[in-house]
Amino acid sequence: MPIDVRIDAERRLVVASAHGEMTDEDVFGYQRSVWSRPEVQGFNEIVDMTAVRHIALPHPDRVRDLAELSASMDPSHTSSRMAIVAPDDFAYGLGRMFGLHRKNEELSTKQVGVFRTLEEAMAWLGVAREAAEPD
Repeated sequence: MPIDVRIDAERRLVVASAHGEMTDEDVFGYQRSVWSRPEVQGFNEIVDMTAVRHIALPHPDRVRDLAELSASMDPSHTSSRMAIVAPDDFAYGLGRMFGLHRKNEELSTKQVGVFRTLEEAMAWLGVAREAAEPD
């Protein structure tokens, strides 16, 4: 899976860095494998798409399907934030679509923001840039 994941328990933050070609299998796999873990429930999240070179999206409805799955995995007792870093126009548009679908999901407790730079995303999450850098 071209998504590297780091969990920062101290900052209650999941950092996902995607690279190469992204497929819907990659993002659905990431969602299921990471967000099914009880220890990350309620954590904020950053998904950095800066190093993604191509997004292979078989059908636009998959964005809605991912938003629905993601919202169904949210803890009902707490809210959190997800920042998507998408410098590329296509990735940015998909991120915005995902955010809108996520917002409209009844079970969603996560607010989504889409940003062009890592600095903007980290500021919105209220964490220092070092939190998104690899160990």
